Amino acid sequence: MTDGVFDPASLAQAWGQPSKPRPIVIFGAGSIVGDAHFPAYAKAGFPVPGLFDPDHDKAEELAAKWGVTAYRSVEEAAAIEDVVFDLATPPAHHAGVLRALPDGAVALIQKPMGSDLTEATEILEICRSKDLKAAVNFQLRFAPMMLALKDAIAKGWLGDVVDFDAWLALATPWQLWEFLLKAPRVEIAMHSIHYLDLIRQLLGDPKGVHAKTLGYPNHKVAQTRTSAILDYGDIVRCALSINHDHKFGRRHQACEFRICGTEGAAYLKLGLNLDYPRGEPDILEIYPKGGSDWITVPLVGEWFPDAFVGRMANVQRYACGEDAELVSSVEDGWNTMALVEAAYRSSAAPATPIATRP
Repeated sequence: MTDGVFDPASLAQAWGQPSKPRPIVIFGAGSIVGDAHFPAYAKAGFPVPGLFDPDHDKAEELAAKWGVTAYRSVEEAAAIEDVVFDLATPPAHHAGVLRALPDGAVALIQKPMGSDLTEATEILEICRSKDLKAAVNFQLRFAPMMLALKDAIAKGWLGDVVDFDAWLALATPWQLWEFLLKAPRVEIAMHSIHYLDLIRQLLGDPKGVHAKTLGYPNHKVAQTRTSAILDYGDIVRCALSINHDHKFGRRHQACEFRICGTEGAAYLKLGLNLDYPRGEPDILEIYPKGGSDWITVPLVGEWFPDAFVGRMANVQRYACGEDAELVSSVEDGWNTMALVEAAYRSSAAPATPIATRP
């Protein structure tokens, strides 16, 4: 545990690699595939024979860049044997692709797990009925800074975690994802879901949530600003303040977590979001139990692409029996979707009224 002097270099930052990785067949040719999936799998040496996208011209362009095959149908892609199917598809299309996969297949599903909890339940039932080994791509859990944070917490360097703050004030290029521009649910469902999922892993499931999510007068994206409080009782405070419309220069933008324990604390900067998709360096600093100052943890990688390496590595290792746990399985992913659904219900409900002066 915490005997001795805190050594930041000793914290785990990478997931074990599979001894014999299966080929990966990708569904989708959107920006995330070119920005993260292909770079991650190339870095890890995971083979990718091909991809499918209903926009075949887009698929061929991306396939040519990475030297893979552009399949012409879902059925052709789903017929490839002994692979991991990587669904980088819009949430409303997950169920259709999953139905096309062979029974017993291994699949990684892009978050969110459907457009809402109803679709998440449908996806869960499909995976159960087809005996799919399926996980949701909540890859932030596998970012080097997050693996190191979780290791520090597990080793007792923060004591008991009692406070979690997420603060974002930045300018997000929503135009990169055309399907989001008309989507009814955006900020929580497509972005802050990462943070809610990570919080669930660190703190467990909350009792409930108070949330308000809304858009911005200068554009038509459904929601780009969120405030939320997760109810963990009378000991733990957990709050998120998210503003994707802080388009006033870099100086006062932020994307950071502050996590306080009873005996130590952690600060994280999520650099990717501050200049997406190029990003800035991630930062993890820890004020350890028994320490007298903040210590910078030397990170061995970034959220993109390294978290995608770890996420796929766990799927691969679970499929061949090298990992006992499938992290963020569809069973667990459903619980994150339930939290998202509760946040939207909270946002739609009226606030507690303030009494008027008699």
